[in-house]
Formats: sequence, structure tokens, C-alpha cells
Amino acid sequence: MSILLKWLVPWEFSWVFLATFLLACVLYWRGSRRIAVSRGRRLGFWIGMAVIWVTLQTYLDFYAEHEFFVHRLQQLLLHHLAPLLICASYPASVLRAGLPRRWRLRWFKRLRCSWPWRIASGVLLQPMVATVLFVFFVLIWLVPSMQTLAMLDWRVYRFMNWTMLLSGFAYWSLILDHRPHPPGRMGAGMRVLSPGITMTPQILAGAIVTFSRTDLYPIFEICGRAFTFNVLTGQMIGGVITWVPAALIESIGALLALRQWLRLSRSGRLPRKTWPTPRRAAIN
Repeated sequence: MSILLKWLVPWEFSWVFLATFLLACVLYWRGSRRIAVSRGRRLGFWIGMAVIWVTLQTYLDFYAEHEFFVHRLQQLLLHHLAPLLICASYPASVLRAGLPRRWRLRWFKRLRCSWPWRIASGVLLQPMVATVLFVFFVLIWLVPSMQTLAMLDWRVYRFMNWTMLLSGFAYWSLILDHRPHPPGRMGAGMRVLSPGITMTPQILAGAIVTFSRTDLYPIFEICGRAFTFNVLTGQMIGGVITWVPAALIESIGALLALRQWLRLSRSGRLPRKTWPTPRRAAIN
């Protein structure tokens, strides 16, 4: 029992995370009671939320601070798997339905029309910006000096986790958008191609870490390693996690986007290109 409690008690508790997490759970639970939500969508949402909780608010976070390959597993779950599962469940309408009706009509509608909301969503959900940030936050936290800074300062460490999670949500919400373009922000074809583009620099970075023969992250030695096996072996496993499972999850995301593309095509909702008709030659 004590071992189980050790794993369930957060290693570094955060009131901000707890409040955000509980708010999302309550809104989804209320919304799913008001509108019809399929079992598959509910399952995807709750599994994704469970992955986030286990990753950040259990003893797994301790191992992520003391072993490089566990840290890479944590970042993979935060950046790739959990946002993909939640975005694939299309929770926006359910969360909105979970708000009290008065709040939806007065405050939420006013918030969406406000200029800070429009600027923030216009920038962060702009396809190019979201795609660049999605790759950038993977690569920047693989830089040894940045990894050292994150491990030595808890504020940078939490900022790192939040950037990974939020950039994942922004990117996958664009890729898995079920609407045609417009009003969707990204074209259906680009949604399928984009994961292949974003996985390329991550594969290269993972390969560099995997085949490196030097200890790139000695900060984990300073923090105290949780396991006793070879340092380069743990680094190699971390590189493989950045390389193979990340590419696999992005491939699954591309397949889901392809499914949406085919669905839009079958329903005739894709915009059709109109070709200019050649003018008839004047008859003299």
C-alpha cells in the first residue's frame, strides 16, 4: 500500500495544474451529459487526460528528473500522445456545453470576440506558427545547456512541460480539424503532409542522440541517476524514444488526418477549384 501511495502522490505538486486539470474534467463531464458524445470520443479524452496526470502528477516525474530516457518518455507523452488522443476526441463542443448557459451566452461569447482572444488564437493557431513551435520546443529542450537549465530551476522545468503540452495541443488541433478549409485554418491535404514534415527534424535529432558516444547530458549525473545501468545506454534509449515512437505517433496522426480528408471528399465538402474557361475566338 505504501508503494502504491508513493507512486500516486505527486513528486512536485502544482496548484495551477490541479485547478486547470479539474476544470477541464468537470466541464467535459457536464458537457457529455448534455450532448451526445460517442463512447470512442469519451474514451480518447479520458485516456489522454489520464496520461497527462500520470506524466506530471505521479512519481514518474521523479524519474524524469533523474534519468534522461524517462525524461524523453515524459516529453513524448506530453507533446505527442496525450494531445493527439484528446484532440482526436474533438472535445471543444463538449467543453463548451459544460459551461453554465448564462456563462456561455454572456461571458464566453464576449471573451471569444475580445481582441486579446482573437490575437492570441490568430497567432498561436496560425498553421505556420503552430508547426514551427511544435518542432522548436522538441529541439530546444534537447540542447544540453537548455536541458541543464531546466533541471536546475523548477520554474524553467515547469515552463518546459507547459510549452510541450500546449504546443502539442495547438498543432494536433489543426491537423485533426474535421472542417474543410475554410473555415478550417489548414487545408486537408496539408494536414496529411505536415506530420511527415515535422517528424523529419525530430528523427535527425533522435538519431544524433542515439549514436552519440559521449554523455551529452551530465546534469542527470549531478541530479543523481535513478538506475545503475550504463550512461550511454540510457542516452541511447532516450534518443530512440525521440526517434521511433515519436515518428510512429505522428504517422498515426497523419492517417487520422487522411481519414478526415476522405470523409470530407465523400461528402462533397472540399472546396472545388474553378478553372477559367477559355474565351472563344472571334469569328471573322
